[in-house]
Amino acid sequence: MVSSATDTIAAIATPPGQGGVGIVRVSGPDTPAIAEALLGRLPPPRRAAIHGFRAADDTLIDEGLVLYFAAPASFTGEHVLELHGHGGPVVMDLLLQRVLSLGARPARPGEFSERAYLHDKLDLAQAEAIADLIESGTAQAARAAVRSLQGDFSRRVNALIDALTQVRIYVEAAIDFPEEEIDFLGDAALRPMLAALQAYFSDIMSRAQQGRLLRDGMTLVIAGRPNAGKSSLLNILAGSDAAIVTEVPGTTRDVLREHIQVDGLPLHIIDTAGLHSSDDPVEQAGMQRTRDMLAQADRVLLVIDDQPGFTPADADILEELPAGVPHTRVFNKIDVSGRAAGVCHDADQATVAISAHTLAGVDELRTYLKDCAGYTEQSEGGFSARRRHLEALQQASQRVTDGIQQLEQQRAGELLAEELRQAQQLLGEITGAVSSDELLGRIFSSFCIGK
Repeated sequence: MVSSATDTIAAIATPPGQGGVGIVRVSGPDTPAIAEALLGRLPPPRRAAIHGFRAADDTLIDEGLVLYFAAPASFTGEHVLELHGHGGPVVMDLLLQRVLSLGARPARPGEFSERAYLHDKLDLAQAEAIADLIESGTAQAARAAVRSLQGDFSRRVNALIDALTQVRIYVEAAIDFPEEEIDFLGDAALRPMLAALQAYFSDIMSRAQQGRLLRDGMTLVIAGRPNAGKSSLLNILAGSDAAIVTEVPGTTRDVLREHIQVDGLPLHIIDTAGLHSSDDPVEQAGMQRTRDMLAQADRVLLVIDDQPGFTPADADILEELPAGVPHTRVFNKIDVSGRAAGVCHDADQATVAISAHTLAGVDELRTYLKDCAGYTEQSEGGFSARRRHLEALQQASQRVTDGIQQLEQQRAGELLAEELRQAQQLLGEITGAVSSDELLGRIFSSFCIGK
């Protein structure tokens, strides 16, 4: 539920545990009164000063740096007080409890950012970029999140909305004034406007897809028969001995996870138990987990021992793959079979030949995985984006496409106008120009407490 922003909130804004500095953040209308009770006076705005933090009986809780920001010149748009004390958990808790006793209430996760949004300090995409910046796992992801926080993504979305609005004005004018001699819907000017709108959608969706990859990465599930080299492939991609590798088939009986990056692309790699017939209940449990992981994959790497090659047992594994999950056949042990290393495109099926022993073909595999994800290393001008942003863009683009089809097939200007209206509403959900309490609650609840 979105807050009314009429009360005063407080939270520890630094991570749990011990540290040199810990911060308690306060925001709301009662902040000046809380500052006077805690510090003895209201500090001058936007000037750092050293103060003692006093308990109710005037004993000293701690001493540290104080920053006061008077509304509306603050992050949240409200009066904000930051208390920078020593970062021990006991000290931080004592300080927070003192602030709460003076009239504040504990902040919910993301409530400071939520209030910044409610006071028009940030739009929704910028607020989400704060969480993305905190959670970024690569340097490229951090730079993209900063650009979104600075408004790059929002400006592009707003420019797209402006272009869409111009087309709506053109179309609805023709509908509202049918007595005019000029048939606006049949006029040659409309076609280039719609084509330019579709090109704009294509460009921003491509950039948003890159942003989603930087944020979420790609989940790879390594599957195959026992002793095909699945664990060896995991170790090579992870750059460490994450999995036990032996000549004994069936070494891996549970799911192993590694999080790595390939030239800035986050990869979530899952090694699974080999799929085969077994009466062993432990192996059966491991294989069931394998099947569960296959359903969550963005791509499955089917590792095949290239000495016997592709066998009926491998074909059986392919039949178990969930519909719609793409897969790549990775032929391992080419140092024994003699196959040439690299990627081979045969009809619609790409195969990759590698040797986990000599590392031949591994660089080609990494490049291939980036290509599969549609990832490029040219992150200049990129921005952070989430799955919901991409879904909204895709749905809005489809609305425009559907409207154009209605115009071409039925000369239905009213249907085109309605599709354009719904597309504009979908775009407004990205920045929060059009939003619901349910959407906002879901977004901000995923933030850190104190942020």
